[in-house]
Amino acid sequence: MDGIVEEEWSAFLRRWEVSGDQDQEAALAEMVAAEPDRHDWRVVDAALDRLVCSECGDRLSRGPVGCSACDLAHGFRHIAIETDRPGAAPGNEHAVRVNVSVVRRPQVTSENEVLARRLMLPVLLVGLLPAVETAQRVSALVKRSSRAEQIRLLERTVEEMVRRAGPAAAD
Repeated sequence: MDGIVEEEWSAFLRRWEVSGDQDQEAALAEMVAAEPDRHDWRVVDAALDRLVCSECGDRLSRGPVGCSACDLAHGFRHIAIETDRPGAAPGNEHAVRVNVSVVRRPQVTSENEVLARRLMLPVLLVGLLPAVETAQRVSALVKRSSRAEQIRLLERTVEEMVRRAGPAAAD
C-alpha cells in the first residue's frame, strides 16, 4: 500500500534535486503539508507520512480518531490534486485516492468499508472503475451482509468488472 505513495514521493524528490539529505526532505515534507492543494495527492500522503503529529506522536494524519491534528491533516489531504492516469477510466484516480485513504487510516471507518476498499483497490489500480450505481448497490449490500457474504459479493463485483473490461484487463 505504501508503495503507491512512495514511488511518487521519490520522483518528487528527484524533481526538487533532494537526495539523501534528511533535513531537506523533512523541510520539503513540511512545505507540501502546508500547501496540499498545490501537490499530487500521492506526494501529500507521502509528505504526511514523514511528519510526526505533535499531539499523538503517530505519523501525521494517521493517528487515532479524535486526535485533532491528525483529523485536520487527514481532511486537508482531500484538497490535493488528482490527475487521472493515462489509460485509466475518468474518475479512477479519485477512487484510488479514496480507497488508499481508507485503507491507510482504517480506524476512522467501519470494518465493512475497510474490507470493501481493500478488496476493490487492486482493480482500481489497473485503471478500472465501477459505475456509480454499481458502487452504491454493492456498498448497500456489503453493509447488511455477513463477512463471508461480503467477500463473495466483492469478489463477484471484481470479476464482473474485469469481465466487462475485456481480455486486456485480465492480464
